[in-house]
Amino acid sequence: MGVARYIKDEKDAIRDVVYQSGIRVKPSYSPRDLEEVGFDYAKDLGDPGEYPFTRSLHPLGYRSRAWTTRQYTGFGTPAETNRRFKLMISHGQTGLNVAFDLPTQMGYDSDDPRVVGEVGRVGMAVDSLRDFETAFKDIPLDRIGSGLTINAVACIMLAMYQAVAEKSGYPAEAISATPQNDILKEMVGRGAWIFPVDPAVRLVGDAIEYAVRALPRCNPVSICGYHIRESGATPAQEIAYAFEIAKTYIAEVQGRGLQVDEFVGSFSFNLNVYGNLWEQIAKFRAARKLWARMLQEEFGVTQKKNLFLRGLFGGGGSGLTKAQPE
Repeated sequence: MGVARYIKDEKDAIRDVVYQSGIRVKPSYSPRDLEEVGFDYAKDLGDPGEYPFTRSLHPLGYRSRAWTTRQYTGFGTPAETNRRFKLMISHGQTGLNVAFDLPTQMGYDSDDPRVVGEVGRVGMAVDSLRDFETAFKDIPLDRIGSGLTINAVACIMLAMYQAVAEKSGYPAEAISATPQNDILKEMVGRGAWIFPVDPAVRLVGDAIEYAVRALPRCNPVSICGYHIRESGATPAQEIAYAFEIAKTYIAEVQGRGLQVDEFVGSFSFNLNVYGNLWEQIAKFRAARKLWARMLQEEFGVTQKKNLFLRGLFGGGGSGLTKAQPE
């Protein structure tokens, strides 16, 4: 009766609440709901920082360590991009996230007649190692990690990054970089791919295998549910696609003779954050738990840190409006 007082007309009553993922939400919940699904505290929730990491990866969460701040940045030329990098670091940014123009993403030189009008439009144009040297000049690459938002030619960009770092005096084992390198996401949700599926996945595996042996602080792949959700997936589908893509990369590297514990700890994710607050909270809690459980039960991963779902999480472009596009 109390609720009825606040509803002027019966037709205004909220009959059904359904999240974007198709989950129906009851008006209220009690311990009986947990009993009905056989809820087990240790198995299904756990303490913060403990398996299955539903509540957080670390006991104190971000109270003990702040997240890395890295705004997506890349101007038309390497020199402009370098100035921007330095400005953002001077304002307290603790990492870089590099935007490349579409010709670079697709493996074209800037003077190719097929890319007239696209050079430098949505990020930095890169044609040679000299461009990378200019972009990262005087950047402390042993202290500042870089996300390289590129996929089809990610192996080339990672090699350039390592070469620039070593020419600047930083050993390979000291540098931190995360090339996006998720080509299957491009085929499903974005479209910036060059090679067919099998050779494209082989290149992803090449980067992972090389990083395991030569670049211990690098994350050679960032699996992107983000773009798939931007293409129309629900939050639940976003995680499902990302995990299936991750399993494909795991199988590729396993086939080369590496144990999953040797490389899966370097995997990272790029996931979307917009929409219903409670659905997003539930999505990340479920994703941490499912990732840890899948790695342990399906792939025999034993090292605790290798069970962590780590990555880059940010607001989705689909959640923006014409009045406030940024």
